[in-house]
Amino acid sequence: MAAAFPTQEEFLQAQQQRHGKKLQQKFSSARAAVCGLGGLGSNIAICLARAGVGHLHLIDFDRVDLSNLHRQQYAAAQIGMYKTDALKETLKAISPYIQLQTDTIRMTEENLGQLLEHDSIICEAFDNAQAKAMLVNSVLELFPNKYIIAGSGMAGIGSGNCIMTRKITPRFYLCGDEKSDVADTPGLLSSRVMLCAAHQAHTVLRILAGETEA
Repeated sequence: MAAAFPTQEEFLQAQQQRHGKKLQQKFSSARAAVCGLGGLGSNIAICLARAGVGHLHLIDFDRVDLSNLHRQQYAAAQIGMYKTDALKETLKAISPYIQLQTDTIRMTEENLGQLLEHDSIICEAFDNAQAKAMLVNSVLELFPNKYIIAGSGMAGIGSGNCIMTRKITPRFYLCGDEKSDVADTPGLLSSRVMLCAAHQAHTVLRILAGETEA
């Protein structure tokens, strides 16, 4: 016989038992944006949902493709779905009471300010260097009081020990090895991409906990 579906209060109690009531309260009241829902973004979002972050804002314009399945958190049955819809489906299965906002749109310099207005921590998870720079630079200029956590360098078969988190400015963090490039390596492997995503997600949780050093 299947167990009864847990209530929202039961979910919260389980999280508090793991994280402590005070820390979980900080997670539950947080708002974080994940910009780009590929290998980095889909993994970041799942980590944050499992930790009990209360509100996630998912932003991507793309659809799930067969070529995504080797490193991104999607299933074969989700091929063709917008990544925002597919990831929302997955996150609700993991954390049914999480608040999710989705924007199926390409982020640009023109719409970025409006999209991120209400998010306090922003995770950059794009796979394009120009888009990465645009997001980071725009957030630092438009929202000096927000935190931005970016990823750079996670390609290839190199040691996972090279993936690190570095604090660039008081509110800007960079995760990755900062040098590996897809063009110069065997490509992107799920394990190494996931390591970088975990660094980004863990930095979010540390910031929420008041631990702002890298």
